[in-house]
Amino acid sequence: MDGPALPGVGLDELEGLSERAATVIERLRDRIYAPGTEKRLDLRFNVRTAADMVGRTEKAIRDAEGDGRLPVPDKDPDTNRRTGYSLAQVNAMRQVFGTLPHRAPEDPACVLAVQNFKGGVAKSTMVTHLAQNFAMKGYRVCVVDCDSQASTTAIFGLNPDVDVDEGEDTLYPFFRHGGPRDLRYALRATYWPGIALIPANLGLYDAEYEFAARMAREQTLVLDRLREGIESIADEFDVILLDPPPALGMISLSVLRAANALLIPAPPNNIDFGSTAHFLKMMGATLSEIARHGGARDYSFVKILATKMNDQKSAHVAIKRMMDAVFPSDMLQATLKDSAEIDNATANLSTVYELTGPQTRTDTHKRCRAYLDAIGREVETLIRKTWPSHHAALRKEGVL
Repeated sequence: MDGPALPGVGLDELEGLSERAATVIERLRDRIYAPGTEKRLDLRFNVRTAADMVGRTEKAIRDAEGDGRLPVPDKDPDTNRRTGYSLAQVNAMRQVFGTLPHRAPEDPACVLAVQNFKGGVAKSTMVTHLAQNFAMKGYRVCVVDCDSQASTTAIFGLNPDVDVDEGEDTLYPFFRHGGPRDLRYALRATYWPGIALIPANLGLYDAEYEFAARMAREQTLVLDRLREGIESIADEFDVILLDPPPALGMISLSVLRAANALLIPAPPNNIDFGSTAHFLKMMGATLSEIARHGGARDYSFVKILATKMNDQKSAHVAIKRMMDAVFPSDMLQATLKDSAEIDNATANLSTVYELTGPQTRTDTHKRCRAYLDAIGREVETLIRKTWPSHHAALRKEGVL
């Protein structure tokens, strides 16, 4: 009698498969995280762009440089032309001219979770690009990576396996019984002026089990632990972006309890939108149950964002039309179109906003940048509506 047509796969074979996968990952990381290198922001803005960003004229900037209120920018030694302004220099201009967009101290920090229990919906893509969009506008931003896959941490230039200590640098110590009282221990400055990061790595996955054990043992609402941590650092930021894991677990529920606004990315295809519908149903039922024990949690806004939209696919167009009909006031007007520009940037652990040189002059880049900018503007307006100190300006702009 013949034996099986395929050889069996046991623990030894699985271990070998894991080792080979680790070798591939190591080679990729050697390429991305070259020894002795540190990720830098190479963006430079000419005086016209800087003036638009600051909200003043080019003449006002040059006058401030002439009278010593602003330093004169560096010049290229070969051409004797200005090399342009860095984002830090643009923010210094905003400081001098009083045009930094910070919220007033009495305004609440926006704690925005980009949440969906399904993976592959552009959750981390939106967190990183929103953070950088807001930072370019002068806001003080904190990104909290709550996902043990640590994609956001990697895009911000940290190797999760080497540069991040699970026992000291992530949320994990804070979640443990008797952990730190606030989250300042985990805050890291990034190469982006105005963006701080609380990183993640695979060790954060263990927090799921410890959370469940504490819930069973202590009979307390430990799910509010993250909210308490966010409150401990909120005074330092205008916007705090939470990137949760793509699963219904203790950390994801903690994120829902910590946030005061939600953005739900949902690709317009049957499977992904079906998962989003299930997410909304589970979220409502779960938050309702938690509220019975720990009090209700309201949100300033909850918006659905269509992501990975392909106008050439009739199914995408049909489902997007249905989403707009079913959620007439819940959808963002802007959409994130499917773009190779994002895929190419992510493959190099980068973002569209970080690209420089000739690649930024292609039509593909300009279109993708326009999609991202439109999303950023719309979310920014929603956030500013939660800040009473911005209401007069919003009325002047005709959006309130």
